Amino acid sequence: MDAQAVHLALAALVGASVVAVSAYYMHRKTLAQLLEFARTVERENDGGRSDAESPPAHSKKRRGASRRPSSGGYRRCSASLPDVTAISSGLDGDEKRNGPVHVEGIPAGLPRLHTVREGKAAQSGSFKRSLLRPTSPKSPVASASAFESVEGSDDEDNMADKAKLDTSYLHTNGTVGPVGKIPFETLPNHVNANGEQMSIAASSMIRSHSVSGDLHGVQPDPIAADILRKGPEQETFTRLNITPIEAPSPDEVEAYGVLQECLEMRKRYVFREAVAPWEKEVISDPSTPKPNSEPFLYIPEGKSDHYFEMQDGVIHVYPNRDTKEELFPVADATTFFTDLHHVLRVIAAGNIRTLCHHRLNLLEQKFNLHLMLNADREFLAQKSAPHRDFYNVRKVDTHVHHSACMNQKHLLRFIKSKLKKEPDEVVIFRDGTYLTLKEVFQSLDLTGYDLNVDLLDVHADKSTFHRFDKFNLKYNPCGQSRLREIFLKQDNLIQGRFLGELTKQVFSDLAASKYQMAEYRISIYGRKQSEWDQLASWIVNNDLYSENVVWLIQLPRLYNVYKEMGIVTSFQNMLDNIFIPLFEVTVNPDSHPQLHVFLKQVVGLDLVDDESKPERRPTKHMPTPDQWTNVFNPAFSYYVYYCYANLYSLNKLRESKGMTTIKFRPHSGEAGDIDHLAATFLTAHNIAHGINLKKSPVLQYLYYLAQIGLAMSPLSNNSLFLDYHRNPFPMFFLRGLNVSLSTDDPLQIHLTKEPLVEEYSIAASVWKLSSCDLCEIARNSVYQSGFSHALKSHWIGQEYYKRGPDGNDIQRTNVPHIRLEFRDTIWREEMQQVYLGKAIIPEEVDK
Repeated sequence: MDAQAVHLALAALVGASVVAVSAYYMHRKTLAQLLEFARTVERENDGGRSDAESPPAHSKKRRGASRRPSSGGYRRCSASLPDVTAISSGLDGDEKRNGPVHVEGIPAGLPRLHTVREGKAAQSGSFKRSLLRPTSPKSPVASASAFESVEGSDDEDNMADKAKLDTSYLHTNGTVGPVGKIPFETLPNHVNANGEQMSIAASSMIRSHSVSGDLHGVQPDPIAADILRKGPEQETFTRLNITPIEAPSPDEVEAYGVLQECLEMRKRYVFREAVAPWEKEVISDPSTPKPNSEPFLYIPEGKSDHYFEMQDGVIHVYPNRDTKEELFPVADATTFFTDLHHVLRVIAAGNIRTLCHHRLNLLEQKFNLHLMLNADREFLAQKSAPHRDFYNVRKVDTHVHHSACMNQKHLLRFIKSKLKKEPDEVVIFRDGTYLTLKEVFQSLDLTGYDLNVDLLDVHADKSTFHRFDKFNLKYNPCGQSRLREIFLKQDNLIQGRFLGELTKQVFSDLAASKYQMAEYRISIYGRKQSEWDQLASWIVNNDLYSENVVWLIQLPRLYNVYKEMGIVTSFQNMLDNIFIPLFEVTVNPDSHPQLHVFLKQVVGLDLVDDESKPERRPTKHMPTPDQWTNVFNPAFSYYVYYCYANLYSLNKLRESKGMTTIKFRPHSGEAGDIDHLAATFLTAHNIAHGINLKKSPVLQYLYYLAQIGLAMSPLSNNSLFLDYHRNPFPMFFLRGLNVSLSTDDPLQIHLTKEPLVEEYSIAASVWKLSSCDLCEIARNSVYQSGFSHALKSHWIGQEYYKRGPDGNDIQRTNVPHIRLEFRDTIWREEMQQVYLGKAIIPEEVDK
């Protein structure tokens, strides 16, 4: 080999060696720089922790476990970088003593190095995993998925905002946080003072039961088991503490004084039991009350010495015939109509209307703010209640008419069945002839095959809107009154046997649903006193009893019709026919034994008919009932007073003898004048409809303060007086009025086998009601109903009669304590506002 080739080879070898040595030193310097950078970060973190409180012992233990000794002391590893300390430990001592070498290629301002404890690197693909997702109804807890990233998502800002509101109390001056604390003290640990998200240790995240160690496995959201493993409810939530900026003005003080007078006036009129049901009967066994095996068993009771007589339309009760000292005095008609006109003047006063409108709007906005802050917590609280959901909480249909309690398909099947099985049954007497069921349909030129829902024509349509007369005609199947008499009447030739069988089928459907109850309204017309005995005989003979059903008596306001027909001579005749049998059976149960056992299931008295008819407003100098002999129908408030006054005396008498009482629960505010609602404000326990309250902010506010129950039927209103989207139900609910949903007339209105659930489902869809809203409405319906204390205790909690969350059992109602505490707190604040801080609020609801 020549010398030139040797020289070239040596030169190449030397050059390669120089390059290799240079690369080696550059690589060593780079690793040393990175190691120094990591140590600087660790020193900064340790310095920041030294100023804070010392961590719990178990935290120290876990942090200590994440470090391990090496030749140079403890080291910390990174999940996203190689173990640089392990590499540097292989260098000799001289190289270690050279100190850090600054490399100009690394720019200043790099983000901090995110480190995790050793051994955790395999559990996370990146540091993004440690960020928590914000909770929502669809994602109530943090996700543990290994592949999820919140980078670039809108949820990060929402999470920071929600975290800041976790334990804060809002005040009217706009500050957030408890009084006396600096704002940043209320921030969660994973949010710094600038509102930025900080990484959270993976161990602090909620874990599911099946957490896989596989790096590529997607871990499920810990939704079900983790929530149930917690306590029964999320007790911490954001409370609203809105304090008045200044004291009420003299004008407001005067207005509040007038409202106080109205509330106190109502207390003087409304009947309250002397001893509350929960004081009479203490429920110690929370299990299901045993059903009454013999509901119509009559036990003879002796006659009492009480004596009663009708005076000016009101029955007065005395201890005996010889004593003239009245036992249960009630306000006379002049006093009532004077007080009614006082209320009417109050609701017309401009300053009071403005004040009440302002307070109602404030109530609505408070509830909206409550939902913004606590809706997720309410949803989680419902999830934590085992077994319960909307479908298996008790719901009471607080307003349904018995003659229309079935749906149209049910009625059609029943008619076809009877036409097929009992065609030769004599069912009616018309034009001097007794007709069988087959002959009745032959006279109508109909066969069972011809019948269908459209031909039955009992469903309300566009033609019934603002036409109460046409709506009532829908009770006639196929437009024939004779079919109504045969199938939907209890006082007919067959003594109501068909209606009794149909009612039993409806009872069977209710029993199968288990969680739906009904209060059926059945009519007493006041044409003759024997109507009570006929009705009681029909109930007892057909064995119409169900644990899911109680009865209300409805009185149609049809005096003018009976007067024109010559059935009655004065309004006094109607009152005698309605109330005298009730006082007779109360004083001497042996006089009407069937009526006595039937009244044990009667819980209310109702007034029904078309409220939209024009009428004269009554004055305090109205003629007495025996003087009312003209053909004009008395005004609504005239009916209200005389029914209320007689029912008040009756209830006092029945209570004194240990019998059940009957609440006054009329239709009111469906249409017509606003004074209907003023009259029932003074006298009624609950009312049906009440949609006209939206026209009077003063009455609406008074109904809220008194928590008078409103059994509202939006679908029925949609067919008669008010389009569904204009119904005030959602507004009333937001403001905190005591509202429930009811069906009114399933035969004319509803299409499914479960009309009450249909009513709830449509309301939930149109008005976007949550599960918590629906369960609260269902709980209201049980409160408003007339079912016994034992059943209510079983359905909604043993201490249901207490106000606020103390009376709630989420295991039975599925209503979170959060919602009820908010409702109770806001109501108490309003009462204190009206009573200028001097309201005396009992811990129990009204009797």
